[in-house]
Amino acid sequence: MTDPHLPTDTEIVISRILHAPRALVWEAWTNPKHVVNWWGPRGFTNTTKRHEFRVGGYWEHTMHGPDGTDYPNKAKFLEIVPSERITFLLGGGSDLEDDERRGATFRATWTFEVVDAERTRLTGRMVFPSKEARDRVVRDYGAIEGGKGTLERASEYVAGLRCEPFIVSRDFDAPLDLVWHAWTDPEHFARWWGPQGVQTRLAKFELKRGGLTLISMPMPDGQEMWVKAVYREITPPTKLVWVTSLSDKDGGDTTHPMWPRERLTVVTLAENAGKTTVAVMWVPLDATAAEIAAFNASRAGMSSGWDGTCEKLAAHLAETQSHT
Repeated sequence: MTDPHLPTDTEIVISRILHAPRALVWEAWTNPKHVVNWWGPRGFTNTTKRHEFRVGGYWEHTMHGPDGTDYPNKAKFLEIVPSERITFLLGGGSDLEDDERRGATFRATWTFEVVDAERTRLTGRMVFPSKEARDRVVRDYGAIEGGKGTLERASEYVAGLRCEPFIVSRDFDAPLDLVWHAWTDPEHFARWWGPQGVQTRLAKFELKRGGLTLISMPMPDGQEMWVKAVYREITPPTKLVWVTSLSDKDGGDTTHPMWPRERLTVVTLAENAGKTTVAVMWVPLDATAAEIAAFNASRAGMSSGWDGTCEKLAAHLAETQSHT
């Protein structure tokens, strides 16, 4: 007997536990102002033409790839069970019925399963008209990895809905390329990273998706703090995304009694009248309600720490430019 939970050779199944109540995950999926912000693999953006969330309604949107390629999508909602299940037919042409006749569509069912009060399992099951059709989207479009990336982005997005992100923004009197270099070159990064009074030491610096940066930060009280970052997105020269957590000297996980185990860090850089604007966003990732409360209680300290870090970066950029 076939296990109904395992994919057949005409299906793709992706699943992830999101650390958010089911009602919030449902809202993030079904509200067009939310879904546009996380739908699709890393580097993709979306433009919505229409979004009729009802049985028989259509969702038309274009996914814009990081290389500039546009991917039109048209979906027809076939079943909606509030808070539990959504099924739709998806094709890439303007005539969905013609796509279906030609076998150029697939049926997707998304389920929202309560794990506990703070977690929801989100699962997408995509059924294709044939094994060949399934294999083609896996081979040509990276559908499995793209699906996993989409759910990773969804987990990050709902984290920002559960907790107001901490954001710091500052203009630096330096060109964009130099500021990007300061964030991505280990020799430069080690000279300015960290609060005032802390001399950072880099034990490892792997600037690639999935790469690990391991940082030692001797504190004024004599303690040595280890912090690690695992990169999720690197888009030169404008965006870095990584997950920050406490660590030991070998890169293993350590925890704080209350502080969130992981924090999502998003750094964006933009040219601004000859200067560079850097914005840093922090938000607890996969956090409990208690960890979110601890994060919120620490905002003043985070502001002070980042102000000092920005001062060090500004001084480093000025010194670098004076020697060129």
